Amino acid sequence: MTTKTKAYLAWLAICIIWGTTYLVIRVGVQEMPPFLFSGLRWLIAGPVFLIFLKLRGVKLPTKKDLLPIAVIGISLIGLGSGLVAFAEQWIPSGLTALLLTTMPMIIVLTETLILRKVEFNKTILIGVLVGFGGILLIFGNNFTLLFETEYLYGIIAIYVGITSWALGTVYSKHKKIDVDPLANAATQMLIGGTFQIIVGLLIGEAEHFEFTQNGVMAFIYLTIFGSFIAYGSYIYAIEHLPISFVTTYTYVNPVIALFAGWLILDEILSFEIILAAIIILIGVWVINRGNRKKI
Repeated sequence: MTTKTKAYLAWLAICIIWGTTYLVIRVGVQEMPPFLFSGLRWLIAGPVFLIFLKLRGVKLPTKKDLLPIAVIGISLIGLGSGLVAFAEQWIPSGLTALLLTTMPMIIVLTETLILRKVEFNKTILIGVLVGFGGILLIFGNNFTLLFETEYLYGIIAIYVGITSWALGTVYSKHKKIDVDPLANAATQMLIGGTFQIIVGLLIGEAEHFEFTQNGVMAFIYLTIFGSFIAYGSYIYAIEHLPISFVTTYTYVNPVIALFAGWLILDEILSFEIILAAIIILIGVWVINRGNRKKI
């Protein structure tokens, strides 16, 4: 199996697994405070992952690698993941998925217009807009929720988190670190999780922290699948594929979430939703085509 094939399989894992995590996070933060809930799973996953890699003979990051890894870990996990969990105290998981679909556009604009790391490519931009159009078709009936006061804190938190994740992803792509991708990911988990725990303690979450059955089940799922498998896959994918394509997982995630709801919770799967799913996949295809262009 080629490296490119493995990278595409990693991207597929991200689409499927992170498509289920919005609902699981929503369950978890209704039972446990968000930063400690989220931070603890990363803080467990990181060291366990590092020990596993060390036993397999993988070279771990050196001291000179820690600063750039810390920048990425805090940007992606500490703020990006942490603020999404924080926001889901108020915002439904489906609406969260909708808001996160704007991230690929932020990345494309950052790379092309601000950092000028990538030449402007209209095909990629068209793909981003097509995919976003599909998302709007899915959640069109809920779009007015964005303007309700009760969602304000959540919306602000999500957009700060999206921006942090987008900038961290761009930095990760263009800041070359001579470290095994999985060791890099595990170290980011450790640093990002520590950051979230510190934030949680500083804002007084320890007073409200207690284990519940639903909270523990959500915690276990997110630690194993969301942290170990999906985040490791994300770091591997952005090492070997264009990030404007990798981040199209944010378009596929809501589709996965909707199909999972239909399959598990017997939720309605309408013609509009099926049509939107097709539009989103077309958007992903257009973005991938744009990345293959010689620019």
